[in-house]
Formats: sequence, structure tokens, C-alpha cells
Amino acid sequence: MIRAENLTKSYVLQGRRHYVFKDLSFTIPERTNLGILGVNGSGKTTLLRILGGMDFPDSGEIHSDCNFSWPLGLRGGFVDHMSGRNNCKMICQIYGMDSHQLPKALDKIQDLSGVGDFFDDPVKTYSSGMKSRVAFALSMAFDFDYFILDEITAVGDKNFKKTAMAALEEKRQNSKVLMASHQLSTLKDFCDSGIVLHKGEVQYFEQIGEAIDYYNSIA
Repeated sequence: MIRAENLTKSYVLQGRRHYVFKDLSFTIPERTNLGILGVNGSGKTTLLRILGGMDFPDSGEIHSDCNFSWPLGLRGGFVDHMSGRNNCKMICQIYGMDSHQLPKALDKIQDLSGVGDFFDDPVKTYSSGMKSRVAFALSMAFDFDYFILDEITAVGDKNFKKTAMAALEEKRQNSKVLMASHQLSTLKDFCDSGIVLHKGEVQYFEQIGEAIDYYNSIA
């Protein structure tokens, strides 16, 4: 179970404080694939970053005994002067992967990302798409309780999207997803329930179809 209590998040823009949301509270039942919907600027990515521990609320807390991936649509986090291989090796070691698992994991990351020999080139030479593909492939090397997906359908070309969805489908046998996307058909395929962020408030729906219907009524 994931329980959010009184989450408030704000930023200072042009000298004024802008609130993404205030006192946001909700509960996600155990072992639920959750879709997160909302118009642009509603706070979907911010909420995912907080759930993944990459950002922090001004106030409030997340309560859960689950472990979360980083947002899979994220391209940041790599050291530019290091190769893709060495970046992935470093991150795998940080997350506790032992030396016996590492070589096989790196081979799988290189293969899934589809970057070929560029895996051994500095990340600063990569296109944004290559960075996204390596970041996605890296995440598939781990068994998280929840995979956080932020517009993952935007990553890579048509063939890579197909490969990525197949990899996620395999991971879903033992893990769950928290997914934010404007691709409603993808949410229907991957999610059981949903929440809709709208004007700083949240509505939870047990059925993803109900969440999508509500989102369509306000979008």
C-alpha cells in the first residue's frame, strides 16, 4: 500500500510562489497498477518524482514499505564524460548488484537499449533518444516493487517502443506500475485503477476506465 498524507509542493517562479498541489492525500491499495492522469501542468511528473524519491514535498509524507524505480521517462542522472557502460555499472553497484551479476546485466542493458558499440562511448555523445533508451534498459536490470513510468511511450522509435512494452509486460509478472501518460489506450492496457490530478486536487477511481472518463470530462 502507498499512502500520501497532506503533500504540498511549490516552486518560486518570477518572484512568486506557484503551488503544484496543496495538502494532497490519497491511498493506493496494495498490488495495484495505477494510472495518473491530468492536463499539462497538473503535477503528474512532480508527483512521480516524489514517489520515486527524486524530489521532496514542501510538507507531507509518503508512507510505503515498497521500493520504487526512478521515473523511466527520465534521461538525466548520467555522468556525461563516462561511457554508457560505466554509468550503468556505477548505478548497478549503487543499487547493490554484486560482481557476479554485473557482467550479464550490462550485456542485457546494451542489447535492450539497442545502442550497440555506442554503449562504450561517452554519454555526452548520445542523442536524447539514446540516453532515454539506455536509462530504460538500465531500469529493466532491477526488480522493483513499482516501476514509475512517465510518458514512456515517447521513448525511442517504433521498434524500440515495441521492445520496451514487451520488457515491461515481462516485469509486470512480479512488479506493478505507476504510469503517467496522455496515451489513454496505454493506460487501459497497463493499469487497473487511476487517479486524476485537477486544480491541485486528486480523485481516486478503482477502475481505470472511470478515471479516463472523468479525465475526458475535464480535459
